[in-house]
Amino acid sequence: MDKESLPTLLELAAKSLMSNESAGNHALQVLPKHLFIQLFTTAFLGRHKKMLKAIVKVWPFQCLHIGTLNIGESPYDILRVLVDALQFLPAQDTSSGGSKLRILDLRQALDCEITCYYKAKYPFCFQSCVYSQHSILNIEENEHSVRCLGMGASESGSVSARKPIELLVDISFTCTVRTKRFISFVKSKVDQSSGSLHLCCRNVQIDNICMHTKSLRILDPVCINQLEVNRVHLRNITTLFPQLIHLNSLKLTAIPFQSCEGRNFSIFLNWLEKLDILQELCLSSFGFTDQLHRLLRILKPQLTTLSLSLCRLSNRDVTDLHESSQITHLKHLNLSSNSIFREDPSPFLTLLEKVSSTLQHLEINNCKVTDSVLSALLPVLSRCSQLHVFSFSLNPISMPALMNFLQQLTSWVKLRYVICPVPLHCYEQGNFQVILNQQKLAEVQEQLKMMLKVAKREDMYWSTSE
Repeated sequence: MDKESLPTLLELAAKSLMSNESAGNHALQVLPKHLFIQLFTTAFLGRHKKMLKAIVKVWPFQCLHIGTLNIGESPYDILRVLVDALQFLPAQDTSSGGSKLRILDLRQALDCEITCYYKAKYPFCFQSCVYSQHSILNIEENEHSVRCLGMGASESGSVSARKPIELLVDISFTCTVRTKRFISFVKSKVDQSSGSLHLCCRNVQIDNICMHTKSLRILDPVCINQLEVNRVHLRNITTLFPQLIHLNSLKLTAIPFQSCEGRNFSIFLNWLEKLDILQELCLSSFGFTDQLHRLLRILKPQLTTLSLSLCRLSNRDVTDLHESSQITHLKHLNLSSNSIFREDPSPFLTLLEKVSSTLQHLEINNCKVTDSVLSALLPVLSRCSQLHVFSFSLNPISMPALMNFLQQLTSWVKLRYVICPVPLHCYEQGNFQVILNQQKLAEVQEQLKMMLKVAKREDMYWSTSE
């Protein structure tokens, strides 16, 4: 057995406590603070719910993050245990017993420790909310001002009766029973706290907004940094979220075409114009034909990501795009599923030239790119010095044109990922994207692999996509 895979004595001791609830509960009263980190990790990964709840109730640090811990396939069960363990103590309670937990962070894949206070190096949590008036930082700042002015609690009315707690969680409002139950449970916990629990949702996903109108009221809009909404009429999003002043990423998909015109579209543009720090805008299934200039006019120049897939873009729209001053900082551009090469490819080539110094990620999948367009694309694309990802799948390209093009790409030092189309000859009887010959495809993939090996570009990843 690999020595690195052997459990440490601390890990073995933690697992032993998980199997003996009585001993575990007793240990929580006497264990040194630093051992709680391993104990929590073991309980969380082992799904020891009773022990996990007991640990959170006496957590000796002010913040707790699940971070990179594996949350499993049924996340809401374990997350509910953590939320249920929150205790709302009187603000004047100075007793040493009980939990010192003030910030419970249920978000995943954060590059942070289980607690920011693990090394006792910082007197605050880096993940704490800074925007909402209900955040711990703002509440404590207000209370400090009150004390400095010599006012009593009754005079100011701002001092909390209970210690404020923050719950940080990314919520996906879907129609599944588990999701609805979890959201309902969180709402009941917020109500139970009598205002001392601040729910901070920075990443919100909503599938069919009309199904969640009441549930969305638990959100504090000023906390939202990233918003993704599927199947929504524009009037619904502007009505439910009148102010998203700290939003930096917006994704809207499957928008009814009839809502992308007339008064509704004008109201949406006015709403979008107020998003002063927006950096990522992704719109899919939008009816933009010949009116993209209206959108570009109100976008801010700090925009780094623009995705307009399946938006019915015309050549005029692409011309408006390259003439816009709002795209000078673009790093990610996605124009997939638009027939922008059906006529003249020059507007796109001019666009590519304009963003060549900043562009890192480019997608033009399913855009009717032909052999001749691919040939015209190469010189301009080669000047994109920062390009890291290039995807042009689902385009009718021949094998000779594809191999010649990819041969040129191997010399581009910063390019790492290429998703290319399946060549035309791999489809039976010339039926593009209909009947695929798997043997021919396998031969193509082997050729691509050999080409990378010969070019000594093992650091490059190529794949074919149907």
